Amino acid sequence: MKTELSSTSNTNLQTYIVHVKQPVLEILGDTIDLQNWYTSFLPETIEASSDEQPRLLYSYRHVMSGFSARLTKEQVKAMEEKDGFISAMPETTLNLHTTHTPEYLGLNTHFGLWKNSNFGKGVIIGVLDTGIHPNHPSFNDEGMSSPPAKWKGRCEFGASICNNKLIGARTFNLANNFVIGKSPNDENGHGTHTASTAAGTFVKGAEALGNARGKAVGMAPLAHIAMYKVCSPNGCSSSDILAALDAAIDDGVDVLSLSLGAPSTPFFRDTIAIGAFAAIKKGIFVSCSAGNSGPSKNTLANEAPWILTVGASTIDRKIVALAKLGSGEVYTGESLFQPRNFPSKFLPLVYAGKSGIEGSEYCIQGSLEKLNVTGKVVVCERGGGISRVAKGLVVKNGGGAAMILINQKPEGFSTLAEAHVLPTTHLSYEDGLKIKAYINSSHNPKASISFKGTLLGNRATTFSPAMASFSSRGPCQASPGILKPDITGPGVNILAAWPFPLNNNTNTNTKSTFNVISGTSMSCPHLSGIAALIKSYHPNWSPAAIKSAIMTSADVRNPQGKPIMDQDLKPANFFAMGSGHVNPSKAANPGLVYDIQPDDYIPYLCHLYTDAQVSIIVRKQVTCSTVPRIREGDLNYPSFAVSLEAGSQTFNRTVTNVGDANSVYYPIVEAPAGVSVKVTPSNLKFSKLNEKVTYSVTFSRIDFVRTTSEFSEGYLIWVSKKLMVRSPISVKLT
Repeated sequence: MKTELSSTSNTNLQTYIVHVKQPVLEILGDTIDLQNWYTSFLPETIEASSDEQPRLLYSYRHVMSGFSARLTKEQVKAMEEKDGFISAMPETTLNLHTTHTPEYLGLNTHFGLWKNSNFGKGVIIGVLDTGIHPNHPSFNDEGMSSPPAKWKGRCEFGASICNNKLIGARTFNLANNFVIGKSPNDENGHGTHTASTAAGTFVKGAEALGNARGKAVGMAPLAHIAMYKVCSPNGCSSSDILAALDAAIDDGVDVLSLSLGAPSTPFFRDTIAIGAFAAIKKGIFVSCSAGNSGPSKNTLANEAPWILTVGASTIDRKIVALAKLGSGEVYTGESLFQPRNFPSKFLPLVYAGKSGIEGSEYCIQGSLEKLNVTGKVVVCERGGGISRVAKGLVVKNGGGAAMILINQKPEGFSTLAEAHVLPTTHLSYEDGLKIKAYINSSHNPKASISFKGTLLGNRATTFSPAMASFSSRGPCQASPGILKPDITGPGVNILAAWPFPLNNNTNTNTKSTFNVISGTSMSCPHLSGIAALIKSYHPNWSPAAIKSAIMTSADVRNPQGKPIMDQDLKPANFFAMGSGHVNPSKAANPGLVYDIQPDDYIPYLCHLYTDAQVSIIVRKQVTCSTVPRIREGDLNYPSFAVSLEAGSQTFNRTVTNVGDANSVYYPIVEAPAGVSVKVTPSNLKFSKLNEKVTYSVTFSRIDFVRTTSEFSEGYLIWVSKKLMVRSPISVKLT
């Protein structure tokens, strides 16, 4: 529930999220009663020097037992003495993790998952983001059915603006009032893009600056969308996010999509983990972006095992821009902005780092003042705390004619097509080294930029899908015994709806209402939409069953039969790609699933945390001494993360038959180097649908085998006559 509040001049006030015990008797059925219960925890008096009373922002009903309020440290300390108080945590700011993909993923209008799920008809996807542009053609409701009877949400645009596609739009801004504004309209673009990726309807002739032209459509085109605006371009407040999750659960959504997150933190301090647990208790599937802090390890967001954590990979589309040097070498890069009238003649070529000013190699503001770049092609490096497009603006303002943007070593071969403000091509790290060497060895370096438009399939790349360099990497810090991320999906150069025309000061005449952007923010809604399709096709499946189906059916090789690569064109490890690249058609018929009910997480959580901390997460009083605790590896997860010293470890898993009633599965083990893997029994026999069978896996260290890596990887694959159910195995050799 929202409570409107006046502004304060008291700079000592800070927003806290306060967890309290639920009353012994469940007598607080009314929202007002609940708010009064929470208000009773607030101090009755404050310091005499202030006339401001503590101010309640949100009373949470579903996601947690507690509230958020603006308080001073002294008021929080006074509140700690009250019976029933658990904890108060200062609010945190979470960050946004900023077409052709249905065809790329094998979705077809005439057969397969799209047809079998009726394009996600009747499923409600709740999106937490920057808002939505309601009049965009991607949110047209032609052919859409009315929302399900269970839907209780509302449209703050007004009933005449929302329709059977966009059925709800709300703003949660009490913690960020002066930044977000009151309307759920999208002034940023991020939310419109992610919502249309998940469930945008068919739009013919979509393009961005004349490129990536074709039919735009989301993953679940007949699913309904409910937007919960919680973010500004500067971030998203945790108390607003909790309020939006609380409302979405009450409104009746089926899938939640969050392309935002914060660095790893214990689950009892993790806003999204707490809210997502409340969601899965109601049967709501939760998909979240893994983060854009790769390729460094230990950079994941949204690590809770009840969340689908989504990495980002490339698709088989490139929007090509070429750089030709005076020496004759030609290098292939990418750019969304491809002006037709830019001459492909040679121009003087200069490296920005020769300016001599600190940070000039990154083309930061003011760094090119000592370098004559007028009429020249300027080479800029990624990094330096300035966006790739902003670098081009610095070059343009300095009089430069074009830019060659080159990766640093961590980015490797991972390039992006973006709406630059001047003619640009984005090249790999290796190509950048060659260009810099050419500049250093030539008395008169020169280059030309030319544009080749959009290429698809093998003409574009033979390596897709490949992991994006920015996609955050594991291992999971909050729970090392859980393998994260879970899955990867399309997140590079994704065409989707945009709330305003692209012009970027480029003097083009385009009226495009689509944009091509990249991030795990883009891969997350792909998986949210796919989850909606599976939910429509299998309405009785739990969130964990849907998640298992997505993970165990994933592709680990590209269409050419080679391993999925990372940004260095080396085989990607599980901390980059998780179980692999999503395959929607296979996920609809996985054969077996690893199911987990909400209460099954409590023994796992009791292994990690105290009674009070577990109670915060699960929203009920837990006494761990009465719970049979289990190790992280004993959770019935579709993957294995093992820390193995001398000796052996055994873990149990239970699979549920969702395929043919009478079926037999046999294990195939691709053992990690230095590890022996034993599976019992030797086969899994099923005689009926939904039958459950338990198996055990024993991992043993092979002493005489030496490995060069801290982690060793392999697979356990259960194979029937028709299906393969694959689980990745990551072993830390301590």
